[in-house]
Amino acid sequence: MTWDWAVFLNDDGSGRTYLEWLFEAWQWTLTVAGCSWVVAVVAGALIGTMRTLPNSPVLVRLANVWVEAFRNVPILVQLFLWYFVVPRVFPFFQEVPGFLLVVFALGFFTSARIAEQVRAGIQSLPRGQRNAGMAMGFTTAQTYRYVLLPMAFRIILPPLTSESMNLLKNSSVAFAVSIPELTMYAMQVQEETSRGIEVYIVVTAAYAVSAFAVNRVFAWIERRVQVPGFIVAGAAGGH
Repeated sequence: MTWDWAVFLNDDGSGRTYLEWLFEAWQWTLTVAGCSWVVAVVAGALIGTMRTLPNSPVLVRLANVWVEAFRNVPILVQLFLWYFVVPRVFPFFQEVPGFLLVVFALGFFTSARIAEQVRAGIQSLPRGQRNAGMAMGFTTAQTYRYVLLPMAFRIILPPLTSESMNLLKNSSVAFAVSIPELTMYAMQVQEETSRGIEVYIVVTAAYAVSAFAVNRVFAWIERRVQVPGFIVAGAAGGH
């Protein structure tokens, strides 16, 4: 078997090299993953919080439906629903760029998993935390904003790190609707050059480097925001 790493320096027929195309595809992957992560964290925090609201059974049930609906349907099926079905049922979505539909699909799918983490993080806190906030005159919203959620997010940083890395890898499904990210790049370049081994090795390395970078960023955040002696106890069993 002969290796030909110079294939990435060849012209792809449009005036750019396959290496330049690789970096463009990498940017698409990071953009899809980054935008989806924002949607996932915002929606996940909201839904996870709703699942712990006291004296709000209707909101709790709605949040539970959200989690079960998005968590139990495969991401590829959800992607096709957003891309092919939703625009037919709701015509105004026909004006939404395909990129955003992919972001919604990935973001809402991941939000269900983050919501479960947020719920667990809030419920692992001592009951006195909520009571103290209410005793200080905070409303329920203020108690969550200033007392419960800041501590809950510290507790769930490790699983949130894993979920963020999974989201980066799940972004590969965007190839199914022709978003020019890394997986689609690999498939097309392999077809054009017949150098599948080199192409897939490089693309695999790009995913690995990206995931490792996400891991390191979250590890740094975790070190900066941890409350000494609290996170481990809270995460381990409801301190």
